[in-house]
Amino acid sequence: MDHLIISNLSKTYDNGVQALKNITLSIPVGMFGLLGPNGAGKSTLMRIIATLQEPDEGSIQFGNISVIQQKQELRKVLGYLPQQFGLYPRLSAEKLLHHLAVLKGIINQNDRINIVKALLHKVNLYTVRKQKLGGFSGGMKQRFGIAQALLNHPQLLIVDEPTAGLDPIERNRFYNLLSELSETTVVILSTHIVDDVKELCTNMAILNNGEVLIQGSPLQMMEKLQGRLYQKTIYKSDLNYYKHSFQVINERLFLGKPVIHIVSDIHPGDGFKAVDANLEDVYMSQMFTAQTKNHVLRNF
Repeated sequence: MDHLIISNLSKTYDNGVQALKNITLSIPVGMFGLLGPNGAGKSTLMRIIATLQEPDEGSIQFGNISVIQQKQELRKVLGYLPQQFGLYPRLSAEKLLHHLAVLKGIINQNDRINIVKALLHKVNLYTVRKQKLGGFSGGMKQRFGIAQALLNHPQLLIVDEPTAGLDPIERNRFYNLLSELSETTVVILSTHIVDDVKELCTNMAILNNGEVLIQGSPLQMMEKLQGRLYQKTIYKSDLNYYKHSFQVINERLFLGKPVIHIVSDIHPGDGFKAVDANLEDVYMSQMFTAQTKNHVLRNF
């Protein structure tokens, strides 16, 4: 089965913003999570892979396809759900899917009818297939976007912030759909929501300021934090003290009081207790390390 190999990819916009800095990733068949804050460069990377933008440097290979040189070949096997997409509000979901299916080369009418019907069932829109898209809720529009991305049975599927606007039931349905597809497809899930990656992905990378901070298995990343993560409930007035004294990677409120997580190679004492690491802790520790590094570089 085909891997997606991204090598030394860089992109700087005309305004001087360096969106991607020497990105190198190896993405196998299965679900790959691309996690990072807004502005990390995720959408730029997704658009370049989807042949919608050109990089300044680097290469992308999908099986035998050189993505940057063979855009049309890649598009034949690509499904793409961008973060924002437009719809024709006066058309029904069924009619627009048929139209998009023709554009993707599904010419045989019987094949097209069967594919469109199956996809509408799969994304739970069959009962509203005659309804105009202008009357769809945000979650329904997102599910329609998923359906159009799957029209050509893609070998490479890119979904950019896909759970935005989905309620918990729709989100779980979407998780199940992606999990099923990822058994035979390279699926890239770009998101800033840690739970999306935690639920679905066996491989992931964290991106920040256009750079890959870490890549690997979520389980292996969590294991590296085990035995080094500690938790304590503190008073709000003491928060700055703890931030200056410890490597505080995460803070949240519980019953009105801050609960902090710190990383330490030795037990810090002072009422801290050891806790198991989760993927949010991995993400926050990587963000903390990156911010600390950037602060040091700015003040060097």
